[in-house]
Amino acid sequence: MSTAQRFLLDVPEAWDEVDLSGEGLAKARGKALATTDDPREKARINDMFRQGREVSRAARRHGALLASGTATLYDEGLFMAYGMVFAVTTPAGSELTLPVLSGQLGVSSATGTAPKDRGITSAKVPQVGTVARVTGTEVTQLTGDISVELLTMHTMMPVPGTTEDFLVVTLASPNLPLKSEVYDLFDAITSTFRFVSDDGVTVAGGGTGNGDA
Repeated sequence: MSTAQRFLLDVPEAWDEVDLSGEGLAKARGKALATTDDPREKARINDMFRQGREVSRAARRHGALLASGTATLYDEGLFMAYGMVFAVTTPAGSELTLPVLSGQLGVSSATGTAPKDRGITSAKVPQVGTVARVTGTEVTQLTGDISVELLTMHTMMPVPGTTEDFLVVTLASPNLPLKSEVYDLFDAITSTFRFVSDDGVTVAGGGTGNGDA
């Protein structure tokens, strides 16, 4: 019987692995700034890219197993989004139930408060099963004087074969006016998640049970 050794997540072609050197973001920022002469729009673009740099750095600092993102310029404007996967282990004697999730995910580290629009639900990931999900517009403190509002979606993936290990797929975007479209995209990306063995065989997920890779 195959056991889970790693995970796979399909992100859109326009998304790249996070580049800590900042070269990719710098090039995208230059292209975006070249599209407008409006000082207010230039300030907004600069702010979004500053957010992007800080989110990327924070992902690495917090030990993200995977970090990717996009800064894509469309006719309608600039779209930015980030995707990360983190490993989580529940404390001995504890269960990662929905009430526990509500106390841990989507809560501001600075204020200890949850977003007013936070939702705690279940979701169906085809190759994992029924899993817990938390969504909301979070205020994230990037530095001492910089905070940013992000549409976020956290989805818990129980690691097959264990009862305390999870991978958390976190997706975020500062494009608040596109809330419906952003969450549809995030759901589609998350739905591609699967655990695989060393020989590439997909390993059935634990659903609302638990797991690791």
